[in-house]
Amino acid sequence: MALKTNADGRTRSSVQIFIVAGLCCFFYILGAWQRSGFGKGDSIALEITKNGADCNIIPSLSFESHHAGEAGKIDESESKPKVFKPCHPRYTDYTPCQDQKRAMTFPRDDMNYRERHCLPEGEKLHCLIPAPKGYVTPFPWPKSRDYVPYANAPYKSLTVEKAVQNWIQYEGKVFRFPGGGTQFPQGADKYIDQLASVIPIKNGTVRTALDTGCGVASWGAYLLSRNVLAMSFAPRDSHEAQVQFALERGVPAVIGVLGTIKLPYPSRAFDMAHCSRCLIPWGVNDGKYLMEVDRVLRPGGYWVLSGPPINWRNNYKSWQRPREELEEEQRKIEEVAKLLCWEKKFEKGETAIWQKRVNTDSCGDRKDDSHATFCKSDEADAVWYKKMEACITPYPDSNNADGAAGGELEPFPKRLYAVPPRIASGSVPGVSVEAYEEDNNKWKKHVNAYRRINKLIDSGRYRNIMDMNAGLGGFAAALESPKLWVMNVVPTIAEKNTLGVIYERGLIGIYHDWCEGFSTYPRTYDLIHAHGVFSLYDGKCDWEDILIEMDRILRPEGAVVFRDEVDVLIKVKKIVGGMRWDTKMVDHEDGPLVPEKVLVAVKQYWVAGGNSTSTQ
Repeated sequence: MALKTNADGRTRSSVQIFIVAGLCCFFYILGAWQRSGFGKGDSIALEITKNGADCNIIPSLSFESHHAGEAGKIDESESKPKVFKPCHPRYTDYTPCQDQKRAMTFPRDDMNYRERHCLPEGEKLHCLIPAPKGYVTPFPWPKSRDYVPYANAPYKSLTVEKAVQNWIQYEGKVFRFPGGGTQFPQGADKYIDQLASVIPIKNGTVRTALDTGCGVASWGAYLLSRNVLAMSFAPRDSHEAQVQFALERGVPAVIGVLGTIKLPYPSRAFDMAHCSRCLIPWGVNDGKYLMEVDRVLRPGGYWVLSGPPINWRNNYKSWQRPREELEEEQRKIEEVAKLLCWEKKFEKGETAIWQKRVNTDSCGDRKDDSHATFCKSDEADAVWYKKMEACITPYPDSNNADGAAGGELEPFPKRLYAVPPRIASGSVPGVSVEAYEEDNNKWKKHVNAYRRINKLIDSGRYRNIMDMNAGLGGFAAALESPKLWVMNVVPTIAEKNTLGVIYERGLIGIYHDWCEGFSTYPRTYDLIHAHGVFSLYDGKCDWEDILIEMDRILRPEGAVVFRDEVDVLIKVKKIVGGMRWDTKMVDHEDGPLVPEKVLVAVKQYWVAGGNSTSTQ
């Protein structure tokens, strides 16, 4: 039997035994293997399959007895699933909405060519993206913060281009990330300590952050030890695989850019925003990029700018740029910041920090400024493919002259289960305080059931987790742990816009339409949760396309938990039967008579150039 090697050197032939033992034993044995240390997993797996295992981890499903009618409607002549073949190895790092060659056909003005440009229906791939040869499971957190297996992202260009800045170093079969950055070559920790002398990073006041032009996301990686969760983004450009490196490290990141359309985040989402030599021309286009940061920045939030043009008088020679150009650049930034009513709190070296005012009353002079153009208040969260405009997002109402517009937030972790201001104020139609608390209790119950099904959930095996239809964020809140993070996706066609609530809980997320590819590299999530996704998208787009996209972003041996109506899951199970996934249907935790079921799936390990025929 051929052995595969894990990132830390452990052999993995036991995975083949897991599949033989059945999916319920799969989770049991995999849990033992993860805990057992070097070389012991195979013997444990063999012992269990030889002597039999207690497979009550996934209870036996009395599906046929209670749903024989629905199952019997499936035409036996069509019972065999369609088999999806592997894509050609050249698609190993394929990103369907940020394809490099396709990008070059779009205008370069305002970074339009680096934005999302998804393939038309007739050009979509209908094959499975292969992992590269030698792919291994990433190191567990926190080791993954500092080390990434070379085989998983075999790109060395940044090790040369950013050598003096300590971004990344190549050491044999791994990349090492020393924690440096363009503006903090001595390490992100010291840099964050400097910021923390001005910004309340340590006490839970600052919980969510946005890193624009993040590089390999070392700033976000080192904020995690301070219980700050950063959403990092960078374009797919000449800095090959920077976002891929971030996600391989176990750090939240997406492919993205400040260009012509709004960022896919709600208004008042982040406690802090950051640009470290991010090369964004903040002063151009009447300041619309700063105005977009202002839209997503919470009242009282902070904006950090490190690098040109800050303190240009002392630095223009080392930057090798004309004084006049830098002076004009900083003048425009200061002008827009004043228009936004931001207060400069700090400027030292090459770093400046501004703070957004807490409400309209603290920024009264702006109303009379003839240069201030305000956006429509009801469009603050309408962002999906909406053009970015040079207008200022109005503050929501505040209860008193000193209070934060939109409501005060508790420090984290108290914020996680406190009633979010958007719900307390009735801003989310149909969601009362009672409904919010009931939703929390429901998801605690569901997640406890998931833990019984899959013992690996709390083990550290699943670091990068996605909730494809996040609702109020109850799934992520119930899972909250330093061992993992959750990308909460609110579909653009969801009945209720709840992403603002998710951010008010101290969680992160993004808007997305699942009829399109997600803004990430392949193999970037360890566990995907899909609650009601296929019921939501029934008739909207092809389920095959959604499932192929899920396969693209799921790591080999990653898991998926579907929760939906039984008829929906029967169809989903049939499709994934041709996708190299192992599946098991599980009853609702309240018993077999509940029509909602759970389908658990595990993606098999396979790589490019295996025994299967490549296609497309």
